[in-house]
Amino acid sequence: MTKMIRSAAAFAAVVLLTGAMSFAESGDAIYKANCQSCHGATGTPNPGIAKMMGVKPASDPSYKTVSAADMSAAVKNGKGKMKPFAGKLTDAQITAAVTFFRTLK
Repeated sequence: MTKMIRSAAAFAAVVLLTGAMSFAESGDAIYKANCQSCHGATGTPNPGIAKMMGVKPASDPSYKTVSAADMSAAVKNGKGKMKPFAGKLTDAQITAAVTFFRTLK
């Protein structure tokens, strides 16, 4: 009986962990859902947005000097004309989106 309970508990833990992992969003999915409308699917904003909002392409050399922590803070708190995403995205989601953005060329 004890062996059966342990097996059931182990199975339940595996099911719960698998379910939790399936809810984790990837950085590219978070970026596409929240960032690409201004920053572009490939990190290159459309010219109208770039001019109106002052959005630079991901390939802009100035992004190389900004740390991931500073980028995350800008996403969380807003910067310039960009609205803050605190409350809409978790810190982990912001970090994932920033990490993805930093891979764009």
